[in-house]
Amino acid sequence: MRMKRRVTAAVGALVAPMVALSLPAPTASAHGWVVSPGSRQDQCANRVVQCGPIKWEPASVEGPKGLHNCSGGDARWADLDDDGKGWRVTPIGTTHTFTWTIEARHATSNWQYFIGNQKIAQFDGHGAQPPASVSHQLDFTGFGGQQKVLAVWNIADTANAFYACIDVNIGGGNDGGGNDGGGDDGGDDGGGDQPGDCVAGAWSAGGVYTAGETVSHAGHTWRAKWWVTGEEPGTTGEWGVWEDLGAC
Repeated sequence: MRMKRRVTAAVGALVAPMVALSLPAPTASAHGWVVSPGSRQDQCANRVVQCGPIKWEPASVEGPKGLHNCSGGDARWADLDDDGKGWRVTPIGTTHTFTWTIEARHATSNWQYFIGNQKIAQFDGHGAQPPASVSHQLDFTGFGGQQKVLAVWNIADTANAFYACIDVNIGGGNDGGGNDGGGDDGGDDGGGDQPGDCVAGAWSAGGVYTAGETVSHAGHTWRAKWWVTGEEPGTTGEWGVWEDLGAC
């Protein structure tokens, strides 16, 4: 009986490392996406453009570090790589603030932004956990017209990153391409759109805003009175969270 137990223990000791080696590499327990200007997955989530399953998981575009596509190399999110899908284009100036919503915080290596294969900005995450909302001001000097900006969130303790593509018209006074957004409900897009005269970033249904932050929506500028997410400016009433600062 003792010999049998010893043999069983020995077999178990040999099998354990083999099982460990066969397990898939861990992925980041963090999720996030760009909500202002409205990224492609943000537009999917807000039904601005008809998309596949990414409309339910805008924060889940995760893939190996070093990619230069919108889907993170995941076939489930292939819609995001389709440049002809009618994405809403946001007019911006030569400087503009890009804002991420972070659903699950995770240690961050850095944040990178690209146009084509050219890196235009990088912000160090110092290995720290980010807050629920992260903003970066980008300088687009030297660029003009309609561009596709790739935003990358590199996780510090895994081999993965999160990806988001944002279509912009740099120096443009309109959407830069006459896109109607291809929305499937014909209603308000809930984000990604900004009138040419508005300075504040466009409101996004998935955005997280703190007291004093301003957004543009429906041709007006709005200021948050306290922390808010998901409440559309213009629908909360006089005593609600959004203060109407007037037309842009």
